[in-house]
Amino acid sequence: MDTSFIAQPHEWDPRRLYSQSGADWQYRVDFDRLRRERLEKLQAQMKKDELGALVLFAGANIRYATAAYQGNWKYNINIRYAVVPHEGEPVLFETAGSDLQCAKIDLPWMEGRIRPAITWQWAEGAVPHMAGRMADSVLEVLKEQGVARERIGIDNIDIPALEAFQKAGIRIVNGWPTVSAARVIKTRDEIELLKQASSIGDAAMWKIKYEWLKPGVREREIEAKVHEFMLERGCEIIYDIIVATGGNTSPYRRWATDKLIRQGDLVIVDINAVGPSGYFIDFVRCFKCGGAQGMKMTAKEIDLYREVYDSMYAGLEKLKPGNTTADVAAAFPKYDDDVYGTVTLQQFAHSIGITLYEGMWISRAYSMQYPAEIKENMYFAIETFAGHPGLQQTCRLEENVLVSANGPVVFTLMEHMDEAMKF
Repeated sequence: MDTSFIAQPHEWDPRRLYSQSGADWQYRVDFDRLRRERLEKLQAQMKKDELGALVLFAGANIRYATAAYQGNWKYNINIRYAVVPHEGEPVLFETAGSDLQCAKIDLPWMEGRIRPAITWQWAEGAVPHMAGRMADSVLEVLKEQGVARERIGIDNIDIPALEAFQKAGIRIVNGWPTVSAARVIKTRDEIELLKQASSIGDAAMWKIKYEWLKPGVREREIEAKVHEFMLERGCEIIYDIIVATGGNTSPYRRWATDKLIRQGDLVIVDINAVGPSGYFIDFVRCFKCGGAQGMKMTAKEIDLYREVYDSMYAGLEKLKPGNTTADVAAAFPKYDDDVYGTVTLQQFAHSIGITLYEGMWISRAYSMQYPAEIKENMYFAIETFAGHPGLQQTCRLEENVLVSANGPVVFTLMEHMDEAMKF
């Protein structure tokens, strides 16, 4: 692709948005390249970590390695798995029956490498027997690939599976760091898909602010409208839509209720959705109900909004190649992360991709003591909160950001509150 005119890679520019559909006249998202480059990155990391293979149970990891997807319900239950050797092609163990046949139809790039998964969980007295059969099916692939005696990474495991692998003589180690290290750096096609997801989220936020947000509407009505709109625009699933209004913003209630929204309420909306081909949008805006009818934010509300905006962008500006997570966390205001030494997910940044949380979290609880390097083509959601006790209502914001070679690029383009931006 000739990018001399635009002077940077196409995927780095949030205004250069490809259509979700394909065309013969333009080179858009290349799904063959997407699948190939994800597997190449994963196998390169396996070699670096000296793993003979990975056994993957988490649905997103299976999708990353094989592009197999059969609904979100399969993401977090151990009824299917994949074996990925450090060289060669992965083998998918898909749920037997119609799911297995759908996989054979849907995944021609996996032809000859789809086998029936052996399930073991919830099998009552048969659990050890079935877990043993599952381990044997994995061992068969490891032997075929000549890696049965090497270190084998596992991303997710329960006690019966652990015992079965040990009994089979498989040298299992923690494989999650290997998968995370591969997934946290995005390919060009991943970035394009994240951009598409952001565009859908932006449009939904505009609809909320200018069409749906009115006194007397319930929080869950806003949630329902966002679900419908985003599914219509190409999202795979809606993970969660948080709508917190008025008193539900302080302390922040991270789920929608059937509360009536009142004129003058501050309204925090957090959109978490799976966009095209599985890539997430996760961002937050804060509105004031009645703002379009002349009710402006008070001076106190503007102060809270600016506190959140300024602290978020202070951290955001540190998302540059060569910086560390310590640089980002140091820009966040002190909060309960400092008090308790754990993550509140409020003064916070996290990498996102085909899961809401992947690869790297940034918190004052530990990032300043245990810094990790920020690298080109990482992609983060960064979010802060004005969570002071005694407030009647308060603010929260979040942006999605690409770490480009030229610095951070914000992909979530929905505007902020005018009156707060004038100061």
